[in-house]
Amino acid sequence: MSKRNYVLTLFTSIILIYCCYALPITDSIDNSIQPYRWPSIISSPMVQLLSETCYVSLFEEFHLFSDLACIKLAISKALGLGIVVGGAIVKIPQIITILRHRSAQGLSLASFLLETCAYLIVLLYNTRLHHPFSTYGEVLFMTLQNIIITLLIVRYNDRQPRRTTMALVVLLAVAVIFLTVVPSWLMLLLYAAQIPIGLASKIPQIRANYLNQSTGQLSVFAVLNYFLGTTARAFTTWTELDDPIMLGGNLIASFLNGILVLQLIIYWKNKWPSSEEMMKAE
Repeated sequence: MSKRNYVLTLFTSIILIYCCYALPITDSIDNSIQPYRWPSIISSPMVQLLSETCYVSLFEEFHLFSDLACIKLAISKALGLGIVVGGAIVKIPQIITILRHRSAQGLSLASFLLETCAYLIVLLYNTRLHHPFSTYGEVLFMTLQNIIITLLIVRYNDRQPRRTTMALVVLLAVAVIFLTVVPSWLMLLLYAAQIPIGLASKIPQIRANYLNQSTGQLSVFAVLNYFLGTTARAFTTWTELDDPIMLGGNLIASFLNGILVLQLIIYWKNKWPSSEEMMKAE
């Protein structure tokens, strides 16, 4: 089995195992008492997703244009689920690009390390507060993908990949344990701190692109989808959660991803400079 197939198989297995474990399991509805016009296979998950009030308003009484509050909630839920699905594959093209070219040229290790740290904080913060999975679920999958990309960057760019890989794995394990046991008040402070961490995670990549006038092996699909995802996530956070810190973080992430999209457009045809060219420039 090739390295690419191995990585994709491992990643898909992790997703399936987590979904079976993390997604809520509810008792089945007694089919002998069906209060809704639609079959239970449709009505039951929709009630779980939208609440009974909004389900009845939109799908039983068909107030599709008058009930603005429920319409906004339905749009937010649809976007949220779309973001979670998109998050499960958003960085797969980046992983494939690295494996195909056997190179992580143009990718900033500092950016991915900081971004992964911010993702871990967001993931555990939302899990501990029992927020709906549709409001943060993509962070789980992007964290796993970021870890894979980080290890690949070390594999292809570092002179001592084994030692660095072991150090990163130990650091990741310590971070997860720490974030799991910290008290709630400290978790809130860490979540506020992840906003500047997330900001800092994009700066090295933006700076590297600007200095080299190229985006290297940066995946167009990943950047575009990440920009759309963070923009939509800002809307779902504003709609479903009363959390200004989380909203602010999503808005900043959307802005910085927008800069990366502009760089992809501006430097579209430029190639990443070779090592000799970079040495001459210095």
